[in-house]
Amino acid sequence: MLEQERKQEIIDLHKRHEGDTGSPEVQIALLTERINYLTEHLKTHKKDFHSQRGLLKLVGRRRGLLNYLRDRSPERYQELLQKLGLRK
Repeated sequence: MLEQERKQEIIDLHKRHEGDTGSPEVQIALLTERINYLTEHLKTHKKDFHSQRGLLKLVGRRRGLLNYLRDRSPERYQELLQKLGLRK
């Protein structure tokens, strides 16, 4: 799980205004951090199917938020992809 300091760091990096914790950018960044953590976990624990299912749910949730952001604001979408390194 994300430590409180790391979570706050990610929020500070991606927030759009002071006190922002729920913008799509922040949510996607937090999900990306958790996805990366679970991906590393599954490399060593290959048979942990409960975590694997959780990972797939997180990826689906992130995909939905990315689609929302792409439809509402293509510039912010592209900027976020660059920041997080999600596309090649």
